[in-house]
Amino acid sequence: MILVAIAFFALLALGLPIGFVMLGASMTYFSLNPMLSSIVAQRLSSALESFPLLAIPLFVVAGAAMARGGIAERLYGFCDTLVGHWRGGLAQIAVLNSVFMGAMSGSANADAAIDARTIVPVMCKHGYSNAYGSVVSAASSLIAPIMPPSIALIVYGLLTNTSIGRLFVGGIIPGLLIAAALMLTVRYTAGRMTLTQIRTTRASRAEVLTHGRAALWALAMPVMLLFGLRGGWFTPTELGAVAAVYAFVVGTFIYRGIRLRETFALLREAAMTTAGVMFIVASASVFSLILSLEQVPQALIGALTQISDNKIVVLITINVALLILGTVFEGLAIIVILGPMLVQLATTLGIDPVHLGVVLVFNTAIGSLTPPVGTVMFTVCSITRCSVEEFTRAILPFLGALLGVLALLTFVPGLVTFLPNLLF
Repeated sequence: MILVAIAFFALLALGLPIGFVMLGASMTYFSLNPMLSSIVAQRLSSALESFPLLAIPLFVVAGAAMARGGIAERLYGFCDTLVGHWRGGLAQIAVLNSVFMGAMSGSANADAAIDARTIVPVMCKHGYSNAYGSVVSAASSLIAPIMPPSIALIVYGLLTNTSIGRLFVGGIIPGLLIAAALMLTVRYTAGRMTLTQIRTTRASRAEVLTHGRAALWALAMPVMLLFGLRGGWFTPTELGAVAAVYAFVVGTFIYRGIRLRETFALLREAAMTTAGVMFIVASASVFSLILSLEQVPQALIGALTQISDNKIVVLITINVALLILGTVFEGLAIIVILGPMLVQLATTLGIDPVHLGVVLVFNTAIGSLTPPVGTVMFTVCSITRCSVEEFTRAILPFLGALLGVLALLTFVPGLVTFLPNLLF
């Protein structure tokens, strides 16, 4: 196991993607145990032979269709009428827009990329710094992994046999709390900066209704997601298929933002994103097999229970460890590797797996904003041409707000479990 750890960190230091790091470290282990080497190919393929995993490419297609189909622009106009007159109006719009887009895309990177392309240039044109616009887009994108149809929650639910429907509903209140915390942070930071207000008065009721009607087809999707799951009309996978078809039809034939000849490019973009996610899942499955063979989960559980048998203390310890790991590991990889182990610990201590799942996903999402491996940070900076140094300085107040929400969710499990227990 020591050689596996050396190989893991050596490959990570070389800058390889995390999927190749896990697979390379696994091959080191099996090269020393040739009798088990045939398991690698079997494990890689069997890890992807799961019906619930089909929800991932379907929701990715839905997100790509929404990004291209004009849905983002209409949501932006609607958000402008609701919060554009608040202090830091454009930044407030970006946060509220992420609430709606997060309830459709399921991916922080997708939501961040949309905001970086559409809202940040407008913010810069009206006197906001490039770093500030980049940070607001990146921080608000963390709503997406928490709100349904979160890809990270799907993966967690699949690996831990936790109800994906309960996880989706459990993420609604935390997602709204994140939005509220970010909006308060925008208000605080905007008050210390000289920012141009595009809208100085509240929009009229007629204007709100006009933009609301224009965005109605887009706003119907999160409602469909929630009631489709609660009513038992769709499984999460079937809902992904419905969402993909719905987003494509609305973007093509109603909003006319997608041309039929662009369909192949849209599907190609979704396939590339899906391939990256699936490769991480498959590689992590092989790596988790090694951890199981070496009884690492049992050792981890034993170490944590020795610290304390108080579940709050254990959750704090887990959060601190995950925040540190999140600075060097991609969030989805952490979920795949540690999720099943932590659920065993949660069961032992009486922690609700839905509560643990939402906290775990949000915790690892925060890591996507921090160097050196912050995927959301690099996604936004590559689009806006913001330097990592400027981004890191500007993110600090928003990072503090996100950590505050994480602490609140950790100490008050009812914020996560109330809605699932009520609806299910």
